[in-house]
Amino acid sequence: MKSQNERARTFMMIAVPILLLFFCFNTLPLIKGFIYSFTNFRGYGTKYDWVGWRNYIDLFSDSRVGNSYWFTFKLAVVATILINIISLAMALALNAKIRFKSFLRGMYFVPNILGALVVGYIFSYIFTYILPAITHTASMLASQTWAWVAIVIVCAWQSIAMNTLIYISGLQTVPEDVYEAASLDGATGWNRFRYITFPLIMPFFTINMVLCMKNNLMVFDQIMALTKGGPAQSTESISFLIYNNGMGGGQFGFQSANAVIFFIVIVIISVLQLKYLNKKEEQL
Repeated sequence: MKSQNERARTFMMIAVPILLLFFCFNTLPLIKGFIYSFTNFRGYGTKYDWVGWRNYIDLFSDSRVGNSYWFTFKLAVVATILINIISLAMALALNAKIRFKSFLRGMYFVPNILGALVVGYIFSYIFTYILPAITHTASMLASQTWAWVAIVIVCAWQSIAMNTLIYISGLQTVPEDVYEAASLDGATGWNRFRYITFPLIMPFFTINMVLCMKNNLMVFDQIMALTKGGPAQSTESISFLIYNNGMGGGQFGFQSANAVIFFIVIVIISVLQLKYLNKKEEQL
């Protein structure tokens, strides 16, 4: 009995400080941001007025907010599909019986170790100086048509490493005797992947899709390093708009309302993805 009490006390001593830190640095700012979303607070000073639901109503008539949502969803959908196709193909290759498999896995994971801003600045140099010098064209980052493609490339380059690792973990859970039995039934190549491999790694596909979509919807560092929302606000993501106009544009209250709506949107998308993909897992 005494040892059980000591054990419970130890768990409390570990859990309480972590809960306090989580409340101070996560929950409290979230609550304060929600409160500020009903004010016209500019982000500095102490004076502000309560405006009720006006910030939320104005969000739906603000064209800049609408454009940032369109850009963010376009980037997130394209990047998520691209990342998962490439990372699944790479995972299949790296899970095969090839030489230097461990070395290659380590090398492919390097992009995930580097900070997003560091990667962004490296690619900014490539897109601004190296590619134009080779192709004799203007920089992609200066084009309203192609700048978002450059951001997709950088997001994909950095995210593929982690997704590949998760897919490799999934592939290693598939029992070898399942493949042997499938081979006896004549299943090879694409049919083996379609009817054996993919259904068995479907839970890992679900994890990757949900995390990837969420991360791409919250894209910020790559935009900060590559375009800073330009040219002509064509690559302004929602996170970047909230930061830029909320912190430096005197719209703290308005962008707090934007952040609350964006949080709800991400939760809804994640839940819908989980429900749909979990249903697919059951069907498979």
